[in-house]
Amino acid sequence: MLILLLSFVVLLLLIHAASSAGADGQFVYQGFAWANLSLDGLAVVMPNGLLALTNATNQAKAHAFHPAPLHFLYKSAAATTTARSFSTCFIFAIVSRYDGLSDHGLAFVVTPTTNFSRATAGQYLGLLNATNGTASDRILAVELDTIINPEFRDINGNHVGIDLNSLKSEQAQTAGYYDDAAGGAWRELKLNSRKPMQVWVDYDGKARQLSVTLSPVKMPKPRRPLLSMNVDLSTLMVDSMYIGFSSATGVVPTRHYVLGWSFSMDGPAPLLDFSKLPVLPRVGPKPRSKVLDVMLPLSTALLIAAVLAVAFLVLRRRRRYAEVREDWEDEFGPHRFSYKDLFHATDGFKDTNLLGVGGFGRVYKGVLRTSNLEIAVKRVSHDSRQGVREFVAEVVSIGRLRHRNLVQLLGYCRRKDELLLVYDYMKNGSLDKYLHDRRMPTLPWHERYQIIKGVAASLLYLHEDWEHVVIHRDIKPSNVLLDGEMNCRLGDFGLARLHDHGIDPQTTHVVGTMGYLAPELVRTGKATSLTDVFAFGVFILEVVCGQRPVGRDDNNNQVALVDWVIEHHNNGSILDVVDLRLEGEYQIDEVTLVLKLGLMCAHPFSNVRPSIRSVMQCLDYGQLVPDPLSPGFMSYSMMALMDNEGFDSYIMSSNQSSMTILSEGR
Repeated sequence: MLILLLSFVVLLLLIHAASSAGADGQFVYQGFAWANLSLDGLAVVMPNGLLALTNATNQAKAHAFHPAPLHFLYKSAAATTTARSFSTCFIFAIVSRYDGLSDHGLAFVVTPTTNFSRATAGQYLGLLNATNGTASDRILAVELDTIINPEFRDINGNHVGIDLNSLKSEQAQTAGYYDDAAGGAWRELKLNSRKPMQVWVDYDGKARQLSVTLSPVKMPKPRRPLLSMNVDLSTLMVDSMYIGFSSATGVVPTRHYVLGWSFSMDGPAPLLDFSKLPVLPRVGPKPRSKVLDVMLPLSTALLIAAVLAVAFLVLRRRRRYAEVREDWEDEFGPHRFSYKDLFHATDGFKDTNLLGVGGFGRVYKGVLRTSNLEIAVKRVSHDSRQGVREFVAEVVSIGRLRHRNLVQLLGYCRRKDELLLVYDYMKNGSLDKYLHDRRMPTLPWHERYQIIKGVAASLLYLHEDWEHVVIHRDIKPSNVLLDGEMNCRLGDFGLARLHDHGIDPQTTHVVGTMGYLAPELVRTGKATSLTDVFAFGVFILEVVCGQRPVGRDDNNNQVALVDWVIEHHNNGSILDVVDLRLEGEYQIDEVTLVLKLGLMCAHPFSNVRPSIRSVMQCLDYGQLVPDPLSPGFMSYSMMALMDNEGFDSYIMSSNQSSMTILSEGR
């Protein structure tokens, strides 16, 4: 008795939930078993939850509407009436008794009334009649039509159309979709194929844009819609409108079904769960198996051969996609990619997908099959001495970084003796090739200036604005990537380390790239935010001058870029270091500001360097940068050597003026 009572209460709750769906302008019907729809004509909900609009009865009509009207108009404070944005998604199927031949189709309808008693069946789809070719009430319909009707100027017998107060479509297109997986190739669909198909109808009230998208079931929504037109629905609609479906039959036995339906006002329609949708009824008798008649003599031999082949393929597949997995990695599950997915994304890491080769690994371009997302995969050697568990934990933590000037680290994978790091793909590659590859176009000054500001903004986020302090440890042009609009992103966090704010970083072994290593890092092995600032200073000079950090003079002697800039600074010819390819096309005050910032940041004494926040203030507000050198100052290389040799007292006395400058700049 208690079980029956509980079942009754659950039933009442389900009925109430279904009947109240959409009260807030949003609902989802995963089947219609508990839906409180307003039905008329042939429409009926089958026991399995399938909405059958028609049942093969000749010359009949059917309607199914959401029971409560929705408010489609919005009146602003200025008394201006606009149509609200809305989105709907539904799955339908048209099933005929005869293959390739069917009756008229169905339509998604937005209307101020559910009374269509005067409408007729057949080509009028249960919406209009022969004497009233234009609706007296305001009607928006998206028709899925399988019959060509010359009186309505139909384009063919398999089309999708947008109708406004008439069955003469404002826009129509042959049923089909643009396949994103095939580069947007056009694929035609047969509406009466007896297979379920998915439709999206979206209206952008701000842009006054109505679009219709069609695709096979279980396929993600194509990016390019089938139909798109500019229309102001506020002139068509009243405030309260009903939404639903209308269908009609003629003389060919045809059934029209709706499997699921979702709707949302002022936002995208919720996704439908295909596993919860009802199943279409079988068409025709169950085909008879001919295995006993034909294949029985060969079945045993084929079965044995198939089992052996499958076993061989499974073993081969496991070896091919074998990974290293340990129990402690379970907590990092969402950030772990399968090697199989990365292998297929890069076409087996083919050389044709190779983006570059560096000292820490090879980088490949890939496209994930499931999401069609372009990625970059870096393969680096696995070094167990680094502590794999700590390394992976930091990779996952860094993967939570979110900044417009950072390449997103999406996750990792471990396989045999290597680690694979997965990043967002940057279309225009690294900044390094634009600075040093003479075959590439010259970067104009305004883009170089924005790149310098972008990298500075990313370092400010890493050093001060995120929940931990992140030390990048490898700032250089080859690790600055450019997207399709030439916006810069600092990437390659394979060497990055993080620690809590207010805690000194731990001493470790020296890593990084020669030419960008701060003197104290070489001496102590301790990477700090100021060692990142030093590398950033060298990076600034490299971007402005178009020269490597270490080069050769006319006598083939090794020359540091910083010393070369210092020499010109002391000689009053600082602008002579600017990249000759710019041909003088730059702002002199900006170039001077940036060069002085670069010298301050790349100062050999860490206590003289500015914080990255001070650098951003100079770049954002054009603050004057004090002269980074005192009169008669020796070369940076000599000062770096003295710093490494431990001449701390001399350092403090000879740079008292620079320290004063630093405190004022901050």
